[in-house]
Amino acid sequence: MIKVVITGSNGLLGQSLLNLLLKEKDTYKVFGFSRGKNRSGRDDFSYVSIDITNEENLKDTLKEIHPDFIINTAAMTQVDDCEGDKEACDLLNVTVVKWLTEISDEINAHLIHISTDFIFDGIKGNYKETDTPNPLSYYGLSKLKSEEVLINSKIDYTILRTILVFGKVYDMNRNNIVLWVKSMLEKGKEITIVDDQFRAPTYVEDLALACKISMDKKATGIYNISSNELLSVYEIAQQIADAFHLDKSLIKPISTSTLNQTAPRPAKTGFDLSKTNKVLEFYPKSFKEDLQRFKVIIA
Repeated sequence: MIKVVITGSNGLLGQSLLNLLLKEKDTYKVFGFSRGKNRSGRDDFSYVSIDITNEENLKDTLKEIHPDFIINTAAMTQVDDCEGDKEACDLLNVTVVKWLTEISDEINAHLIHISTDFIFDGIKGNYKETDTPNPLSYYGLSKLKSEEVLINSKIDYTILRTILVFGKVYDMNRNNIVLWVKSMLEKGKEITIVDDQFRAPTYVEDLALACKISMDKKATGIYNISSNELLSVYEIAQQIADAFHLDKSLIKPISTSTLNQTAPRPAKTGFDLSKTNKVLEFYPKSFKEDLQRFKVIIA
């Protein structure tokens, strides 16, 4: 029996991982860590209500469980909030990762960690795992620091870098671009979307599957996980409208400079997926195809 701890088990990726791993209960014994009550709508795993920013509690609980794998999906991901509260950002995005790395070393666990395209400056785009990071925002810097903690450790680790994750789970406390655009257009509301930022969105089911593949293959190192086509955020919104047969004339393009966002965003990211294809034998699809898969789930 493979013991797996998922931090942030109430989140979008956390719940998606629960749903995926609990299909194989003979293989995986799953523990979910999150604050407050279990929001996954499931009771067929071991839920631990825990504040992972309490070092002693986190390490003692992990020592007791002694997992084979820890999948860290917990993070402060609101880019502007990170810019405004650097201390909170560092605690969850860097210090907790340091503690998870230390305990993984002690109990010989493999740590799987989620990172982001925001570690790059967005000048080049189509980034490989080996490209040099240059974050523009404090959020991006915090995620880069968390990667460095793992890279400089002696543990078995996997870093999965991802972009603009979307999907839907049982009880969500945060929106994502697909659900937001769909909801606004269904209400007949006009929305403004940037046409000068380029991304390759990631379906959460794919990111969960990549975590599982990383465990099953015991794959170590850094891998890119996203859809396989770079689109402007405006094009992303238009494809969402098309997929759900909504009025895309309500989507108005604007430039990033008009937004006055607290934290700067990279203009163009996107990933080279060749290492993911080769080593993980995982072949992500286009955003358009992912939307069709997603549509079936929420129909």
